[in-house]
Amino acid sequence: MTKWSAVITGFILAVFVKSFFAQYEFIGLLIVGFITGYIAHSGALGGLWNAAVAGALGTIVAAILFIFAATFGGSVLGIFGGLTGFTVSGIASIVTIIGYLIYYAIVMGITGAVGGAIASKK
Repeated sequence: MTKWSAVITGFILAVFVKSFFAQYEFIGLLIVGFITGYIAHSGALGGLWNAAVAGALGTIVAAILFIFAATFGGSVLGIFGGLTGFTVSGIASIVTIIGYLIYYAIVMGITGAVGGAIASKK
């Protein structure tokens, strides 16, 4: 049911949107979800599933990139400052990461279902 070519494409586009177009994140996720669902060619349910999986992977990678940036960026105390930053950012942002995981999956899943439905009409 999961078409990995569509999921990987959607995942890369979701990370790209989060990294470079954060101010247009909602619209970007709508477009990426539609593209992922359309590439999947599995109908509405398949498009929803593939886009939701791509959104979840995109969230996880974006969170990991954020934690690395918090860990290695601007550490005054060397390795101990980096480890402290890693721990604080990891503990404080777990709820935020779970929220974004659900947000990405829902937004991309809805438009993925539309893209999949349009692709299956042909």
